[in-house]
Amino acid sequence: MDMATVLGLLVAFGLLLAAIVLGGSFVAFMNLPSLLIVIGGTFAVTSICFTIDEVVRAQRIMFKTMFHELTNVNEAANAAMQLAEMARKDGVLGLQKLAPRFEADPFLYKAMILVIDGTPGDEVERILQRDVDAMSARHVKSASVLRKAAEISPAMGLIGTLIGLVQMLSNLDDPSNIGPAMAVALLTTLYGAIMANMVFSPLASKLERNSEEEALLNNVYAMAAASISRQENPRRLEMLINTLLPPLQRLQYYD
Repeated sequence: MDMATVLGLLVAFGLLLAAIVLGGSFVAFMNLPSLLIVIGGTFAVTSICFTIDEVVRAQRIMFKTMFHELTNVNEAANAAMQLAEMARKDGVLGLQKLAPRFEADPFLYKAMILVIDGTPGDEVERILQRDVDAMSARHVKSASVLRKAAEISPAMGLIGTLIGLVQMLSNLDDPSNIGPAMAVALLTTLYGAIMANMVFSPLASKLERNSEEEALLNNVYAMAAASISRQENPRRLEMLINTLLPPLQRLQYYD
């Protein structure tokens, strides 16, 4: 679980809830028409900009971003070096025995299966690079869905505010209707700001960051698989991997 995302959301909404409760009644901040306008309206208008499949996929990736933490790239690089050394000592059969252990990571599993099947190194690199590019494109599309939702939700809040003001002004002769109409006017703006700035925009940023990390991680695996397939010296693989990693995360496997 990605504790930074979950903890950040819990603390942010916890502080918001505490401010509401300490300042007055929580019930006063609950308004069904406002929720329908902001949440339902944001989903509906976002669906106009994309296909239903893209919106649903973005929701799945959003929840994956919240509850799934990526493998540390330095740990992955060290694991790749261990696989390269094992392949050099025991050959491809040594990797074949370990293949079931890789099933939890589909990309690494595919990379190792390509190597075990004797696929040439250049072809392994091309196949895996296409997979990395396709994954990045999917993540970019999902992040754009969340970015668009972050743009639309404040607009839906503004629309709700205008609806509430019209209702209020049309019922000035009946003071009992002014309060509910004003609640719709103010709470829709509040809900729109919360959804945009506390949910959609932060999750889009986290998705973009995770996509970059996952692409780097998979590029390390792809480089290792191609190197193993070419039967290169693991020391050369270490130098190649270090060209991908940031200075503070570079390997010192043989030092």
